[in-house]
Amino acid sequence: MNSFCSGYFHIESTIVFLQTLELKKYEMKLFIPKNYHSVLDVTQTEQAIKLIKDFFQLNLAAELRLRRVTAPLFVKRGTGINDDLNGVERPVSFPMKEMNDQVAEIVQSLAKWKRMALAEIAAKPGYGLYTDMNAIRPDEELSNIHSLYVDQWDWERVISKEERTLDFLKKIVRKIYSVLVNTEFNITNHYHELEPGLPEEITFLHTEELAEMYPELTPFERETQAAKKYKAIFVIGIGGEMPNGQIHDGRAPDYDDWTTPTVNGYKGLNGDIILWNDVLNRAFEISSMGIRVDRDALLKQLKIRGLEERSELMWHKMLLNGELPLTIGGGIGQSRLCMYFLRKAHIGEIQSSIWPDEMVKTCDENGIHLL
Repeated sequence: MNSFCSGYFHIESTIVFLQTLELKKYEMKLFIPKNYHSVLDVTQTEQAIKLIKDFFQLNLAAELRLRRVTAPLFVKRGTGINDDLNGVERPVSFPMKEMNDQVAEIVQSLAKWKRMALAEIAAKPGYGLYTDMNAIRPDEELSNIHSLYVDQWDWERVISKEERTLDFLKKIVRKIYSVLVNTEFNITNHYHELEPGLPEEITFLHTEELAEMYPELTPFERETQAAKKYKAIFVIGIGGEMPNGQIHDGRAPDYDDWTTPTVNGYKGLNGDIILWNDVLNRAFEISSMGIRVDRDALLKQLKIRGLEERSELMWHKMLLNGELPLTIGGGIGQSRLCMYFLRKAHIGEIQSSIWPDEMVKTCDENGIHLL
C-alpha cells in the first residue's frame, strides 16, 4: 500500500502517550478503546487471518482480472523504481558486495515496478497483476495502525487512454468494495461472534467537498467525520492543492494522477478507500489507489513539486518515451484489512513486529495481545 494517514480522534476512550526518548525522538501514540476485549482468541485469530487473506486475494484477482506474480523485496537505488511515498520517508538500504557495493533499497511500495512488469509481459487493457508486497518503513510513527513492517497487496491493471476518467476510477473502486463486502460476509459467516459493519455502497467525496463540509477541521478529522456518517468512503484528489491552499495529504508526483481536471472544477484521478472503525472510533484507511500518471501528468506534477530532475531517471525516461502502459493500481493493506474484519485494536494483534517495551506493557495491561 502506499502512505497511510496518521493521527488520532478521541471519543469516549483513553489516549495513552508513550515516549521512549532513548529510542525515539518523537512521541508515539497508543489508543486504548474503552473496555476492549478481543472477539477471537489467538488461535482463532491466526486461522481467521488466513481465511481472510485467501478469500480476499482470490476474489480480488477474479473481479479485476489480475494474475499473481512474484515481486522484488529490494531494487537498485537511483533507478527511480522505488516509491518515495510522501517524499520524506527514508528507505532501508544496503550495499551489495558482489555488485561493487552498489546500493539496494527495500521497496516502500511497488507502484512503479508494477508498470514495468506489465510492460514486460505485454498485458492487454483490462488485465493486470497483483503481488504480496512486504516492506520496512523505519520512519513510521508507531501506533495502533502503524508498524515498522508493511504488508499489502499491490495490484496494477492496464487501461486504455479512454479509461483515464473519473467514471472509470469509480467503477474500479466499486469492484474492490464489492470484494470487501463479500469478504466481510464470509468471515462473519465463519465466526458468528463478529458482526458485519460495511454498508452496501461506498460514498465518493472529493477532498474539496470535505473541506467545504468541515472547513474548521483538519484533513484527518474531516475523513473521520465523513467516515462516521457514511461508514465507507472514497476520498478523491489526494495530493493536489485545493483552493484554500491546503493539500489534503501527501502523494508522490510520479505514480498517482492528482492534477487532471475532472468535474465541477475538481482535479485528480486517485484517492483512498476509508472505512469507519468502531473499535478505534476513527477513519480507517485500507487502500490508496488511482489512475497512474501519463506523460503529461508526470511532467506537470514533477514541476509542481520542483522535482524535474527525476525525469532523467531510468523509470521516468521509460514512461516519457512511451515504453510503459497506461494503468490503474494501488495497494491494499493486508494487516489493516484483517485488523478491521476481526475488530482488533492494534495492528500488532495481526502481524508480528517490534514495538517499544512500554507499548507492549500498556497493551498487555489493557487486554491487547501483541503477536
